[in-house]
Amino acid sequence: MSLLSDMGTIISTMTVGEVDFQAVNAFRSQAAWFVFGPITAIGAILVYYMYKMSPWLDRHLERSIVVYTYIVIAGIIFVGVLQRFLPFLPMQPAWSTTLPPMLFMVMAWFGCSFNVRLRTHLGFSEFRTKFSPKWQLAMLWLDAVLWFGFCVIVVTTTARVTANAVSNFMIVPGTNGLMQWWFIITVPIAFILMAGRVLENIIEDMGKYARGEPLVEQSVIGGDV
Repeated sequence: MSLLSDMGTIISTMTVGEVDFQAVNAFRSQAAWFVFGPITAIGAILVYYMYKMSPWLDRHLERSIVVYTYIVIAGIIFVGVLQRFLPFLPMQPAWSTTLPPMLFMVMAWFGCSFNVRLRTHLGFSEFRTKFSPKWQLAMLWLDAVLWFGFCVIVVTTTARVTANAVSNFMIVPGTNGLMQWWFIITVPIAFILMAGRVLENIIEDMGKYARGEPLVEQSVIGGDV
């Protein structure tokens, strides 16, 4: 199939929501990069303006997802431990050991998106504070390019995994109808949010550079935006 044909198949599949064998092959082709690269970029712009219009979402969206997902995971594990060692409780359900890893995946990547905004990942701020403002800005642009490339890679590859899970009707082990793709699809969504955070950071950095403000500061895990 041609590149344009595969791109059309991918777009129509996402619109209709039905994944067949032809669609899976299209997702596996090089056309996926030409579809999900622009989707990531457009999504980043939309996320940036969404956060600008809603400061509450800017401060709480990813954190809320992380906290509530963690509470659900902890609750399932806590109840499962009680059910295992207390004979008068019902038997531990089979999904109690398979659902938490899926939820952990959701928690981890949305948390990663928020920490990109907080700049608590590797930033080498101890070294960069010694650079001139121009070199600091250059390093921040390098961060932005690398993070955005990482987002495109993950969005594209996990979209392929999602399509494969849909086409094979993969369910979460231990459940009767809980589909795996319901969880897997949150990964490309989280990385589109992350791309929006990358755009938010670099625009903020450009503004600081223009105003002559410090560009590199010590980040704090669990801090605020």
